[in-house]
Amino acid sequence: MSELKKAPVEAKNRTVEEIQARRKRDCALGYRLLAAMKWGDLGDGHISARDPIRTDCFWMLKYGVPYDEVKVSDLVLVAPDGTLAEGEGAVNIAGYYIHQPILEARPDLVSAVHVHTGWGTPFSSEARLFDPISQESCIFFEDHALFDDEEVQVQSVIAGKRIATALGDNRAIILRNHGLLTGGNSVAEAVGSFVHMERVAEVHMKTKNPRPISDDAARFAQQDLVRFGIGRVAFAALLKRHIKDPEVVSR
Repeated sequence: MSELKKAPVEAKNRTVEEIQARRKRDCALGYRLLAAMKWGDLGDGHISARDPIRTDCFWMLKYGVPYDEVKVSDLVLVAPDGTLAEGEGAVNIAGYYIHQPILEARPDLVSAVHVHTGWGTPFSSEARLFDPISQESCIFFEDHALFDDEEVQVQSVIAGKRIATALGDNRAIILRNHGLLTGGNSVAEAVGSFVHMERVAEVHMKTKNPRPISDDAARFAQQDLVRFGIGRVAFAALLKRHIKDPEVVSR
């Protein structure tokens, strides 16, 4: 069972309003980090953040905002039926079809991340799982799944439910011919895990004759890597490198 099957990590010693503000802030920062990685220039991705008050709703970027300009005020609250529950702007309906079923099926998740990337998308076309061929690969050992389905143009909640079913209890999923998706018990965990997952895809695409480590060695590495929240650690490091003033999203 995934290390993520725990209570949301940011819920300790905070009011529900503080939790909401933090999730929204990290969601906006997450989009800016995608831009820093040079992903999402075509608007081809989305980050969700479950609302801690209306837990069947989630925050997501409204349609049409460049990722490098995202502010908290650009987020909209999406209702279970895909309508606008709070905020101003158009709901990214493709994002709704994917994220709503996942968050509904996984109450342990606060966030999911999906964006088209230079290595994850081509790797997904091979319709296979990762092997433990690098240290970062071990993060996902026995903790990711494959959505082996030809519906790359996700246009219904039903399709999203199939993705959620394939994801199961795992940290991440490879969407065949489409790309990567990660989940997290915080927005930071989901975003940071996604960056790690893209690097794992890059290693797989660049290495012609890899020699995987043993299952036991991969499990040992994984347990050590994820115990402090590998995604949250990555998220914090990425913020320090790419976003000098995180409060920019709140102004």
